[in-house]
Amino acid sequence: MLKFDEQKQIDSVNGALALRGEINKIVDGICQEGYKNICWLGIGGTYASCLQAEVHMAERSSLPFFVVNAAEYLTTGNRKVGEGTIVIVSSVTGSTQEMVDGVKKAKEAGAKVLGFIDVETTTLAKMVDYEIAYPANEQLKFFMTADRFMYQAGEFPEYEELYQELDAHLAQALVDVEKAADAYGEEFAKRHMNDEIHYFVGAGNQYGATYSYAMCYWEEQHWIRTKSIHSAEFFHGMLEIIDRDTAVTVFVGEDSQRSLSLRVANFLPKICGRYNIIDTKDYELKGISEKFRGDISHLVMHAVTQRIDAHMEKLNCHPMEIRRYYRRLDY
Repeated sequence: MLKFDEQKQIDSVNGALALRGEINKIVDGICQEGYKNICWLGIGGTYASCLQAEVHMAERSSLPFFVVNAAEYLTTGNRKVGEGTIVIVSSVTGSTQEMVDGVKKAKEAGAKVLGFIDVETTTLAKMVDYEIAYPANEQLKFFMTADRFMYQAGEFPEYEELYQELDAHLAQALVDVEKAADAYGEEFAKRHMNDEIHYFVGAGNQYGATYSYAMCYWEEQHWIRTKSIHSAEFFHGMLEIIDRDTAVTVFVGEDSQRSLSLRVANFLPKICGRYNIIDTKDYELKGISEKFRGDISHLVMHAVTQRIDAHMEKLNCHPMEIRRYYRRLDY
């Protein structure tokens, strides 16, 4: 398989899961001290991860939380951010300007910041109040944090049961998804490698995946034009520009908003001949209970799309690491 190191990926996921003790210590301390609200702050791909955490908590929690785009926060502000706010951020480089400036502004307003910064020596890592350094697995780190806040609020009684299963089975389950999805990923890439534009549709914790996959992967890394849309909005505009030859992919997850994407998936065959339905329910996830599948379906989708990316990169002879403008020009 292209770009696939089974043991490395197992170790990566298990390493992220092993952060839970450190995360719990920080979150438990925050809860003991008391806090006013939780702000998920991001930009680009990290903003997409914030959207996933938001819908995950909205399904389960009455805690006061909200998502803010860092660039919007810098221009408009948000008066909910202040004393008692816990801002949660993530950054690979620790140097993204909007995030550095956003964290600075939040701290000046009196907030405390929990940062998942991949490199602990960066500017951003030195600014946050609580810092955890570990590469990749951003969504998993965010969900572990959200789950602990909800557990401490008495809103997640299945918490221990869930993480017993994840600790024992998640890493291998995701690797097995990649193996099962590889042939499909190659077929998908061959069918869409020359698309002039591709539409991605999703809902629930899949919408963050839809948004980031269209923007951060196909646009930024493959240089293919895309549009992402929430399944709930598909029937309020987008359906009118779909025809027989329009390339459309629907991400179908297993959380409470599954029905929104199934509605789109059931409609597309009536008008479109180039649609794809990627349903996380098609993958086994050995060792994971049915009731917890929705909580991790965004991770399952990422495992599938990684196979698409690997084949797309090879077929188009375009290394995904190449950027024309990002961090190359002043903007």
